[in-house]
Amino acid sequence: MQALVKYAALQRLSLFFSAGHSDKDPGAAANGFTEAQVVLDFRDRLADYLREKVYFTKDGERGQNLPLTVASNRAAEHDIAVEFHCNAFTNPTATGVETLSAAHHYPIGNALCVAISKTLGIANRGAKGETSGQHSRLAFISRGKGIIVELFFLTNQNDLKSYIENIDACVEAVGDVLIEAVCVGKAA
Repeated sequence: MQALVKYAALQRLSLFFSAGHSDKDPGAAANGFTEAQVVLDFRDRLADYLREKVYFTKDGERGQNLPLTVASNRAAEHDIAVEFHCNAFTNPTATGVETLSAAHHYPIGNALCVAISKTLGIANRGAKGETSGQHSRLAFISRGKGIIVELFFLTNQNDLKSYIENIDACVEAVGDVLIEAVCVGKAA
């Protein structure tokens, strides 16, 4: 509880994060996993990591997430909102992490990309505009004013292997970027 007191006293911005996709819309499926499985587990692990460090809200209880419309509406109520996804492509060698957001969120997006790229040893595709990726039309960016994080390519066996081997380090790296963002006040 000491950590929560330390960071909470410094926290200047509110934080919301969400797992993209669900049982009804599992997203990409490759290499024995669905996007929904991966990002829901990631979101829950991130919540565990941040629980005693900063105040946050998320889209549902452990093991479940809320529909996109609910998540994007809740995201709009916060200073920093992040939704996690996995990329997929027909070319199984496509690799890397990227974020999609409005331009004012590029600094946080870039920090997330650097942290994930270094942790997983995959390419840093960088922070990009809302229309740059397959999730570009999601209301999470336009209505929720959030950042979509494409953690890695689910269709790339090497990306997936690195993610599985380094998941806890990846959670910590993302969590540390978010802690700094909400404590230093770098929403935009």
